[in-house]
Amino acid sequence: MGMGVNIRERIANRAAQEIKDGMMVNLGIGIPSLVANYLEADCQVMFHAENGVLGIGKAPEKGQEDPTLCNAAGYPVTTVPGASFFDSATAFGMIRSGYLDITILGGLEVSERGDLANWIVPKKRVPGIGGAMELAKKAKRVIVVMNHTNKNGDAKIVKKCKLPLTAKTCVNLIITDMAVIEVTDQGLILKEVMAPHSTQDVIDATEASLIVPNEVKIVEEF
Repeated sequence: MGMGVNIRERIANRAAQEIKDGMMVNLGIGIPSLVANYLEADCQVMFHAENGVLGIGKAPEKGQEDPTLCNAAGYPVTTVPGASFFDSATAFGMIRSGYLDITILGGLEVSERGDLANWIVPKKRVPGIGGAMELAKKAKRVIVVMNHTNKNGDAKIVKKCKLPLTAKTCVNLIITDMAVIEVTDQGLILKEVMAPHSTQDVIDATEASLIVPNEVKIVEEF
């Protein structure tokens, strides 16, 4: 069973709540690209793309696309007042210098130490690791958004990643269709459970060990 549109939107909506006014944020491909649609109206954020844009706005209306203006995935975008354009080397300079407050990335696997694998599934052709490696290591905060299990029902939050790593010990927060989990030095802490799932459902669907506080917030259905 694939991930429904509503589930993707729900994950993006929850991730948007982590973004605060005045931040510089990079959004990855897939679910992360939906996050901009859920920002509070008064939240002024500069979205960064590694192809050389700072200040990306919402997706353009159909027919209003500018063919010269796209994000890192090649999709058409708009810009906000104060946006700027530069080459890819400068875009990566911003990442590597630690200027990004948050990056929101998709994930294939996250380990209990916060290692991230998100760039290749064996036997599938991909264009390469892309900017994820720099983003994962250099953003001040790394948020991974993904389905809690893969299409076979296997856990994606694991004791040790089996897929090739993007970066080690880089993830700060995991947001899935079932839960919000914080990565700490002590381990993975279950912060929120997405209704209709229960705490036990989350534990059962997670290979890695979870620290479960006495009070876990239940997030009502989207």
